[in-house]
Amino acid sequence: MATPRCSEPGWRLVLRAIGGPRAIAGKLVRLGRTLRLWLDPGEARRRLAALAARGAIREQPGRWQILFGGLDMLRFVIEPAARDYYAQRGISFGFHQLLRVLDDPVSMIDPTGFLSDRDTIIGHVMQVVHLNPIYDLQLLQIFPDGLDALERQLEQMLAGTHPRAGTIGAIVEDAGYHARLLDYVRRFRVDPEAPPPVRQEQTLRADPRFAAAERTFATLPGFVAYCARLPAGFGALARRLHSVRQFPLEPALR
Repeated sequence: MATPRCSEPGWRLVLRAIGGPRAIAGKLVRLGRTLRLWLDPGEARRRLAALAARGAIREQPGRWQILFGGLDMLRFVIEPAARDYYAQRGISFGFHQLLRVLDDPVSMIDPTGFLSDRDTIIGHVMQVVHLNPIYDLQLLQIFPDGLDALERQLEQMLAGTHPRAGTIGAIVEDAGYHARLLDYVRRFRVDPEAPPPVRQEQTLRADPRFAAAERTFATLPGFVAYCARLPAGFGALARRLHSVRQFPLEPALR
């Protein structure tokens, strides 16, 4: 069955992604929450401490290391994988990103989700057919009810009763994605080592640098460990961002 993303004209998808007054109000609320989290210098430390207390991570990188590590995740994995995948699906990458921004601008402000609130992370993982959703499920463990809320909201998406069903429906191109994701959430809650539904349509895995980057950033512990190995100062991080154009295969990043 074709989803609205694959069957409706572009102008209608734009209107769907924007939604009505209630949907727009929800976007503004999520945007405001995320900006407040970004402005709170202690929030990243609190989240790292919560993950460390659960045994989910060992290192606790600094705020700037997380930011620049997220930029590396974006440029070395998220963007190239999305371009490759959407090209195979015959979907315009640029138009798809426009729909994502219209549905929820926060997903572009915080691509790692590390300083987003619970429902923003859940909306993101429901909005995008993920390369591998395990990172997001591990991230939701920051919140005591994170996985409960994700399971409940996926059930609502499948029933068509979720408040964002219309706007998210303008974006998701895979009709079976939410059912597969719900199945994985239930399996993950029983066994965190359960195999995730990895997107197989990637031709980039033949590139050893992309493959290495995917392995590094696929999980939250991998991402945090990468961030912890980055330089600590903003100036050094900015210079590295400018000079490092490919994912570094060597283990030492400093």
